[in-house]
Amino acid sequence: MKKILALLLAALLTLSCFALAEDKIALVTDVGTIDDESFNQACWQGVVAFATANNIEYTYYQPAGDSTDERLISIDQAVTEGATVIVLPGYLFGEALIDAQEYYPEVKFIAIDVGAGDMTHDYVTYYEPKDNAVCITFAEEQAGFLAGYAAVKAGYTKLGFLGGMAVPAVIRYGYGFVQGADYAANEIGVNVEIKYTYGGQFFGDAAITAKMEGWYQAGTEVVFSCGGAIYTSAVEAANLHGGKVIGVDVDQSYIDDCIITSAMKGLQNVAETILADYFTGNWDVHGGAFEVYSLREGDYVGIPTAEKSWKLGDFTVAEYEAVKALIMDGTIVIDNSSDDAVKPTVSDKVSVDYIA
Repeated sequence: MKKILALLLAALLTLSCFALAEDKIALVTDVGTIDDESFNQACWQGVVAFATANNIEYTYYQPAGDSTDERLISIDQAVTEGATVIVLPGYLFGEALIDAQEYYPEVKFIAIDVGAGDMTHDYVTYYEPKDNAVCITFAEEQAGFLAGYAAVKAGYTKLGFLGGMAVPAVIRYGYGFVQGADYAANEIGVNVEIKYTYGGQFFGDAAITAKMEGWYQAGTEVVFSCGGAIYTSAVEAANLHGGKVIGVDVDQSYIDDCIITSAMKGLQNVAETILADYFTGNWDVHGGAFEVYSLREGDYVGIPTAEKSWKLGDFTVAEYEAVKALIMDGTIVIDNSSDDAVKPTVSDKVSVDYIA
């Protein structure tokens, strides 16, 4: 009898550590989909991985349109259908979160890539997450730096940056990319040229493809495509003209052979980390906070090192790990500015052409 009671107690303790039957995880997408090969997909993979491993119900909702009202409708549907914790991927949720955290104080919100500058209705008054919400951003400048550094160390000296829109995360990626290329150019003594532009959207189209074709035809060797599905234009142009592409957010090397590396952030890892803390009773560590995940917190940004993803010529994984360690210990300090009006400082080894 004592053995049976002990087993029952162990089972109850296990249940108390994770979800009870009524718990449910939901994800609401931004303008993307759960199979966008980028941001939404990575966060969704984190939800799926955690929920399936712990036998927790999960689902997702896709707003009918690109507006705060539509996002709030999807959040309301998730709550109505039993969601106790909701993952919100993307800065577009900043305004919706202001209201959602008030409307549903019993629900926990994990807002990934939502920073202090996103929680506003009018860009005059700004709000903070309440105890039932956490806002997470990443040190994209570190991932961008490592991608730019790797590109130059791999032998590319004519680079391009194609951003989606000039929002903080994209700007940090781009400015980091420029700084990394500059660091490598000085390290090995080469001159580097960088073309830099924003497409004004997070998807590719004929006009952006044509611009990228012009870059490749003029000698650009590799373009860092940074902004959701805008990579489709860069990849199309690269394949037409023998160019290369750097992906973003997740390892995109599987999409096309022309993608030589990706500047990544640990979207799936963070989603799983926060969900685990919530279901083990450690939500208070995060609730009410803006959190930034960088190399100091762990392996949350970088480029892929798997053999199948490594297409960087003579630049080795060991060399990559060495420069990453210099960032981690503070030897290399990267400007994390996200002000589009203030460009990163570069040496005379690098010229940057900012194209409107």
